[in-house]
Amino acid sequence: MLHLPMLFIVRIDRLSARINMSMPAGAIRIAGKLQARLYRLSGGRLGGKSARKPVLVLTTTGRRSGQPRSTVVLYKADGDNIVVIGSNAGNERAPAWGLNLGANPEAEVQIRSERRRVRARVAEGEERAQLWSRMNSDYRGYDEYRVRTNRDIKVFVLEPHPAASTL
Repeated sequence: MLHLPMLFIVRIDRLSARINMSMPAGAIRIAGKLQARLYRLSGGRLGGKSARKPVLVLTTTGRRSGQPRSTVVLYKADGDNIVVIGSNAGNERAPAWGLNLGANPEAEVQIRSERRRVRARVAEGEERAQLWSRMNSDYRGYDEYRVRTNRDIKVFVLEPHPAASTL
């Protein structure tokens, strides 16, 4: 039998998988923070998926605050690299984590229980087109997000940090 706190965590994990555009932005932010915390505490066993797709916890440095900021992001492995898309569900504003990576490309990712340092860069040209296509074939929403917004949605490649690959 599950203990009450464990049952609560399982229910929150299931709820976090149902986050969608109909939720107010503040509720999405709160749910995302909760999902990131559950993910970290459980080594990815809780909060490890969104819409049945794997997610990672991305920790950037706040461009204004200088403080660590963690968020849950869908991803795709590309060899040693990790690909993430700054879609922000098609909103006109870019995600804060994407702006943070633009200001400071040094970051950390956690995939399940493994944490590693990465350096971000924005994919361009043919590489961007190929990565976009691969991500969209797995997650089906990115082309719709592109139609919703006038901004250029960035495709980020998170490369292993040259100084250290794991923490």
